[in-house]
Amino acid sequence: MVIKRPWREQLAIVDALMREVSHSSDPAEMIRIYAAGVQKLSARDRLVTLSRRNERKPEFRVTRSSTWAQMPDTWRERHKLPLLSGGLLGELIYANEPRLILDLKPDPADPGYEYLQGMKALMTLPQYENGESLNLAIMLYDDPEKVDQEGFPNAVWQANLFGRGTASMVLRRELREAYDALDREMRAVGEIQRSLLPASLPEIPGVELAASYDTSQRAGGDYYDLFPMGGDRWGLFIADVSGHGTPAAVMMAITHAVAHARPGEPAPPDEMLTYLNESLSRRYTLDTGAFVTAFYGVLDPANRTLTYANAGHPPPRIYLPGVAAPLDGDAGLPLGVMDGERYALNEVALMPGSQLLLFTDGITEAFSKDGEMFGMERLDALGRRHVGSAKDLVAAIAAELDGFTGGGAPSDDRTLLAAALRG
Repeated sequence: MVIKRPWREQLAIVDALMREVSHSSDPAEMIRIYAAGVQKLSARDRLVTLSRRNERKPEFRVTRSSTWAQMPDTWRERHKLPLLSGGLLGELIYANEPRLILDLKPDPADPGYEYLQGMKALMTLPQYENGESLNLAIMLYDDPEKVDQEGFPNAVWQANLFGRGTASMVLRRELREAYDALDREMRAVGEIQRSLLPASLPEIPGVELAASYDTSQRAGGDYYDLFPMGGDRWGLFIADVSGHGTPAAVMMAITHAVAHARPGEPAPPDEMLTYLNESLSRRYTLDTGAFVTAFYGVLDPANRTLTYANAGHPPPRIYLPGVAAPLDGDAGLPLGVMDGERYALNEVALMPGSQLLLFTDGITEAFSKDGEMFGMERLDALGRRHVGSAKDLVAAIAAELDGFTGGGAPSDDRTLLAAALRG
């Protein structure tokens, strides 16, 4: 005879069960909690769960039994689960529908006899995935009178809702683990990428240097470098790879390798950009759609001149007290867009005390929480106020950006390279 608890008592059990389940983030632990709670609400004497996922008919695995002392993690330890073939349990899980047996007579020769022994009735609760019962819960009873036939449809309903919830939790765990693994890889890529940047800035007579490098993700596509040219002349290089993340970081590393692999001393700016463009276009970018904006200038402090070429990069700024001006000159296509592009060579005389600022567009195109862009005017205002100290200028820009964006993670890589000519 089916004996039901009063509804208030059932409600109290269900409420306590749902509260406990809500704290669980591990699917195996949640199933243990849920099974214990359902046991209080039902008259079943034994519970067995099966799975035919990734198995060939008539094989299946026993994933859980209330007779086991310890319950394995069905997903992490599937190889430890009993693998059976055929028999009544095999028939039930491949039936692909709910079954109710009130005159159960287990056969000792059945492969699943140990799970059926002593039981007189059962009901099966298939859990469907794309219309197929890949998992099955079997409620077993030592007396057919204990079976709640009227509650059978509701039990199938609840089992499937619980199955979908468990699947979501498993997926969430797998996604979290995949994200953690990817994040570790991205951190490693970021560390490798940063190792390609100058470990320290050189000491140049009459010049103060400062730099800042901040990526929007663990790794990014911005790149800056300095090349000794002899006679206290130095090449100042800055580049910005299209896109973000790992693909941009890989292209950044390629650009670094190509730039440093060029035989002989660093070339004049126009020749260097032409060489980089040919190398990238012919081997790396034409089939990927990637490109690199770049600026390369050779600073001669003794003569206070800057010889430079531009490949589609935002023109650097020159700052004097109260004065802000872009570096004029023809800018060619970004590197990697078209083989055969040639870059114009330009030269500018620098006044004593002037300051040169190279930057990527992640600086000027940073946005506030209200959607306002940082812009060139704010950058130039800082440049006019902090002439004479490259470190002060870089620090001021970083602080202003942090306040402007609300301290949020940058949406694009941000790089600064400043050179102040001492007056």
